[in-house]
Amino acid sequence: MKNTRPADFTDVRATNLSVVLHHLRAEGPSSRAAIAASTGLNKATVSSLTGTLIEQRLLRETGHTGNRIGRPGTALALDGSAYAAIGLQVAADRLTALAVDFAGDQMLLWHRAFSTGAFSSGRGVSAITALAQRAATRVRQQGRQVLGVTVAVPGLVEESGTVRLSPPLGWSDVDLRGQLSGSLRQPGLEVAVANHAGLAAVAELRHGGHPGADLTYVTGAAGIEAGIVVDGRLLHGSRGFTGQIGRFALGPAGSPTLADLAGIEPLVRRALPGYDPASLTDLAPAVEQVAILARAGDSGALDALRDTGTHLGQGLALVANLVNPSAIILGDHYAALAEWLIPAASAELSRHTLTSTHLAASALGLHAAALGGAVTHLDRIDTGTLP
Repeated sequence: MKNTRPADFTDVRATNLSVVLHHLRAEGPSSRAAIAASTGLNKATVSSLTGTLIEQRLLRETGHTGNRIGRPGTALALDGSAYAAIGLQVAADRLTALAVDFAGDQMLLWHRAFSTGAFSSGRGVSAITALAQRAATRVRQQGRQVLGVTVAVPGLVEESGTVRLSPPLGWSDVDLRGQLSGSLRQPGLEVAVANHAGLAAVAELRHGGHPGADLTYVTGAAGIEAGIVVDGRLLHGSRGFTGQIGRFALGPAGSPTLADLAGIEPLVRRALPGYDPASLTDLAPAVEQVAILARAGDSGALDALRDTGTHLGQGLALVANLVNPSAIILGDHYAALAEWLIPAASAELSRHTLTSTHLAASALGLHAAALGGAVTHLDRIDTGTLP
């Protein structure tokens, strides 16, 4: 028999705090009466909860509401002036730092470029630490308390924060969380490390217009990985190694993998046959060149995009049949090429699945994983766990 325990007052209050915060994040500034009417909480409870949140500087009063009979109510809104969180995104050629405050406003977005192989040479952790320290200092100078730092890494990342394997970075068995925590030397600062596709999916869930959905976010920035959200929660698996869909083999034993057939780098190589492979350390300019050729009607680029979309759709059909997401979101470089990839990919999805799955391009850009890293710390407040 499963052990259960009754919810105590703290559990109930945390749940109710979460209800109020979710309402305001979804609906925008609202009066206490409107919050009570929408959530079903009684007015006295809402008054007590909002009082606590104002004291914690998570809510602020913004003035009087209109469109109401009788005495105007005072509108409440999320307050971003006290707390913020930082996400770092690691790629083979660059680091990205992004900070957002509790209200969801972006406070900084920095990029630092690196030469090929810089991370595998041992400079990676030092560079990540330096950028995290710089970002944290800037956030504190703007009057916010830093709730946490999360680093997004491509590859296999254990929930403990150890990067078990990251081929794009040349890493294996790197205790990134332990090294970063020790180097930052900031007691009380929560430090985490997670797979970049999973964190990008978290960002998509909160900022991409898909709240509470079952969605899959697909990234092609480093191989092909997927962040899978089920019932509004990121799927982790037993060790955190989910979403490695690039390893699917499309055919009999020995066939090319999905990453070989539908990855961004192979696409660029096919679409730009004269492109210098040594210059592919930063794929963004090459991806833009592919898009320019496609708009101009270049047959080689269009054939490469169509072929890539077909194979990508076959791989995504496997995901759709396994987890049945309501939407599959193409991120980073895939999003930049989505208008040519989606038609062929959607046709394959329809051909190989029993139910309809919406395929769309992300609007979050190349730093979605950094945003997701920051969001993970702010989401804990939205569950009623106050700082």
